[in-house]
Amino acid sequence: MDNVLNKKIISYGEALYEATLQQMDIDENVFVYGQGVDDPKGHYATTKDLHKKYGELRSFDTPLSEDGMTGIGIGAALAGLRPIYVHQRMDFLLLCMNQLINMAAKYRYVSSGEHSVPLVIRAAIGRSWGQGAQHSQAFQSFFMHVPGLKVIAPTTPHDAKGALIASINDDNPVIFIEHRMLYKNAGYVPSDIYEIEFGKGRILKEGNDITIVGVSHTVEDSIRASELLKSVGVNAEVIDPISLSPFDYELIRKSCEKTKKLLVVDNGWTTCGFSSEVISDIAINCKNVKSKRLGFAAVPCPTSPPLEKAFYPNPSKIAKEANILCGGDHNWNPPNIDQPEVTSFRGPF
Repeated sequence: MDNVLNKKIISYGEALYEATLQQMDIDENVFVYGQGVDDPKGHYATTKDLHKKYGELRSFDTPLSEDGMTGIGIGAALAGLRPIYVHQRMDFLLLCMNQLINMAAKYRYVSSGEHSVPLVIRAAIGRSWGQGAQHSQAFQSFFMHVPGLKVIAPTTPHDAKGALIASINDDNPVIFIEHRMLYKNAGYVPSDIYEIEFGKGRILKEGNDITIVGVSHTVEDSIRASELLKSVGVNAEVIDPISLSPFDYELIRKSCEKTKKLLVVDNGWTTCGFSSEVISDIAINCKNVKSKRLGFAAVPCPTSPPLEKAFYPNPSKIAKEANILCGGDHNWNPPNIDQPEVTSFRGPF
């Protein structure tokens, strides 16, 4: 248990920054690179002035060449360094899929464990200021499908710091997913160096009536939905998986055995996605569990605010579907509650 006296309240972005500083201080093999990392704003302040503190060999901007820059990271990792490649949007990881899937994810296997690729790929997901079809996508299910890659998507500042430290120290390539709506969210974070264990989720709110599982920002919205559900007598259990690959199936199975109802809220498309994987596992391993999923419809991410409102899951939609799954009134329309991180967000990134 973390010492409460050694905690402070900082934002999600500040937690990532602190993790980076601590690891760069103790390990000279850690370096950070990517488009805009040396910008005065420092990628939501998570890379601010690293190039001034550690020099331009350990923190530097890159050209628009994601495939080539990923190759540089793989080569550096094979040579004993620990690169952190920062992407302003996950969308552009599509340009380096061969490097990530056929190279980084396979080196340990094809070398019979002789070589490892300790590469962290930080990638921001989610809507922001109407960036639409090519700049708002989330591909966590793509990477969950690939053996040899670890995938992690922390929700809270506490877990963001511990997960990034664990990712930097891991000898496998890690896809580190950050929802841009989370960067300013604040919470208690220990000052010490600590790690979040891969393959372990967390129950953020205990309940008996229904299990709600989110991913990254939809965990935040699921907590809000659980508050709305109290007004209709539904006590929801909310689970944050944190680690998507490896995944804590057992945690969700135990919860579903108790509640007998499961709602999975994804930050991506439902077809062949994260929600499909979780629900199929419960269908195979648990008896008599009613389930449903929420996520993106099978259309590209929209740009206009009215379409965004209809397209993305939110606390009211989550609460309504959870209530119906619990046998509640189909005509109940939960009030729309504020999502301050969404309404206050300003671009450009």
